[in-house]
Amino acid sequence: MKEKEIQISDYNYPLPDERIAKFPLSVRDQSKLLIYQQGNISESKFYHLAEFLPKGALMVFNNTKVIQARLHFRKETGALIEVFLLEPAEPADYEQMFQTNKKCSWLCLVGNLKKWKEGTLCRTITVKQHTLTIKATRKGEHGTSQWVDFEWDNTDVNFADILDVAGELPIPPYLNRETQESDKTTYQTVYSKIKGSVAAPTAGLHFTPEVLADLDRHGVECEELTLHVGAGTFRPVKSQHIGEHDMHTEYIAVRKHTLERLVEHNANAIAVGTTSVRTLESLYYIGLKLECNPELTEEQLHVCQWEPYEEENGAGTDSKLPAKKALENIIAWLDSHHLTTLHSSTQIIIAPGYEYKIVKMLITNFHQPQSTLLLLVSAFVKGDWKRIYDYALSHDFRFLSYGDSSLLIP
Repeated sequence: MKEKEIQISDYNYPLPDERIAKFPLSVRDQSKLLIYQQGNISESKFYHLAEFLPKGALMVFNNTKVIQARLHFRKETGALIEVFLLEPAEPADYEQMFQTNKKCSWLCLVGNLKKWKEGTLCRTITVKQHTLTIKATRKGEHGTSQWVDFEWDNTDVNFADILDVAGELPIPPYLNRETQESDKTTYQTVYSKIKGSVAAPTAGLHFTPEVLADLDRHGVECEELTLHVGAGTFRPVKSQHIGEHDMHTEYIAVRKHTLERLVEHNANAIAVGTTSVRTLESLYYIGLKLECNPELTEEQLHVCQWEPYEEENGAGTDSKLPAKKALENIIAWLDSHHLTTLHSSTQIIIAPGYEYKIVKMLITNFHQPQSTLLLLVSAFVKGDWKRIYDYALSHDFRFLSYGDSSLLIP
């Protein structure tokens, strides 16, 4: 498979530290907007976005909300232990997890792990005028993560309440600074709703109520889906060839209504951010699985990393199944199971050679060198990413999560 032979070193570029935006602009939609349209590059401001979009187009947002996923405990010896929540273990459902009111378990990264060989960590906090003790007990390794059990001694308080008081928002590591109170607002999209991410879908950080209203005035329709962004989004590609890089799993939820809207638009969408891209494109391969076997269970709908490039069962980037039919297959599967929302997961890697099925335009920030996100962008613009990034670097665009944005129209 030729995609596995792609060398990540071919997707490097010089990114001086001063070009990384450490803080957002005071007004979100004042950020610069690079427009790449059929090979031509120009620039504008983000608040003009609607003027570059076709009337009647469907724009899809990721409505995930960043949780305060960092918890700090101090041992009796004085050692500081950081517990970084990655994904829920028991209960595994995000919504149920945040409503638990006595105990729960998470898969976590643990900072200073060598100082926490055994024993229970305790921390006393005040939540809703209740003083309680939260306990953390490490139950061992689970893949590359640690399984951690949490317990607390007040059933009037749920885990969401605890995180709101005791957790810290996990801003990206490349900002090289402590989380500030302002990040609690600026590192969330204005349309965030569903708690679960440990990183923001940052393309959405530029949107304001005024921009959303302007899209409506221009006849651009909007829909939402959910992909909970994992810490793996920051994991660098350390292997020479991307075939040796393991993509992280992320969890998605798409309402039947959204699928129906996509069908009405002939399976064409404008994606806000790479997380929306990964979800929308994964839908195609879920629908392709159901074309081959409509009796699959929810667990069997998971999209594996290299699935889009494999020829078995009709996959491969040259698959002839229309995207609209793939979406209709999912709707039929939901109906047969009396469900109104698709819950699944994806490890999809989108790299040069990939043929996009649903996403026709992309709004995205400027990504780290040698990252899987840069591979995704390169695939979308048919390898023309260097001209885009050279323009951004030479025209004072700000980079990464709090940086400026681009509208890509191949």
